Amino acid sequence: MSVETLDERTVKGLVSDATRAPSMHNAQPWLFRYARSTRTFTLSADSARAMPHEDRDGRGLHVGCGAALLNLRVALAHLGRGSGTTLLPDAAVPCLLATVSVGSPTTVDALADLYPAIRERHTSRYPFSEREIPTAERDELGQAARLEDAELTFLSPPHLQAVLDLTRDAEGYSLMDPSREAERARWTKDSKADVSTEGVPEYAFGPRKRGGTAPTRDFAGLDVVRGRPTADFEDRPQLALLSTAADGPADWLRAGQALERLLLVATRHGLASSFATQALEWSDLRWLLRDPVSGSGHVQMVLRLGYGPWGPETPRRPVEEVLTFDD
Repeated sequence: MSVETLDERTVKGLVSDATRAPSMHNAQPWLFRYARSTRTFTLSADSARAMPHEDRDGRGLHVGCGAALLNLRVALAHLGRGSGTTLLPDAAVPCLLATVSVGSPTTVDALADLYPAIRERHTSRYPFSEREIPTAERDELGQAARLEDAELTFLSPPHLQAVLDLTRDAEGYSLMDPSREAERARWTKDSKADVSTEGVPEYAFGPRKRGGTAPTRDFAGLDVVRGRPTADFEDRPQLALLSTAADGPADWLRAGQALERLLLVATRHGLASSFATQALEWSDLRWLLRDPVSGSGHVQMVLRLGYGPWGPETPRRPVEEVLTFDD
């Protein structure tokens, strides 16, 4: 395949792969444009999908878009194409998050090995086993984060308890905040009555927690979902913090790329994953998530990893809604 022959069908396939990324409440806040003449993708934020109450500074939006950006890079590598990425290419246009130029065919790119995991990875809000993740695999996940300029740290017991307490408190605060509850409800879907291509459907809520300490977000909020089962979750959840050295929009995009890269590696190793972002959505609590010993870095994501059922696939917007072409 020559550099000139990236046809429309191929571009649509690449963007379809990119949009398999996780995003806050599955809002999918991304827009792609492909310029045929320069063979360049642009990734922009879809401001209509911002969450002004739960994500006031847009950090979570950037993380989700960064995850989609990583998937695009993986998909290009799978096609044997090199690529060059520029974050925030125009300071005058803050919603323009990145450009990705498609390069010449290449035969060596470690990202290509992650491609099968793009469509296997799903967020799991189900109980995990107490089986510990081996040290070698933890190290590999950490290396995946470092390759994208982020750090992954599994929590020690004292730090784990502090994070669990903060997560519980944050979820309680959100339940008492009508604006945040309304925002959550907007992205919560009745899967029996709604055929939406966005948000979190009831079938992906997972069971209601009866016992255990795993900090799973309950997307039902104050609502009661009839017929929803209850289950015991793990007592010793394996949580990890994903952090960056600085804390601006470019760092949030790097964190999103690191997040997706390590999630794809985790999927290859048979690990299930979910997120515990409740405390991140309160600025005063987010600061307290940091390692009490080192006190360094800015926490961008709290991950729950382990062995258990992979979650169900959640809906995605049609490619035609998120992709446009330029000549």
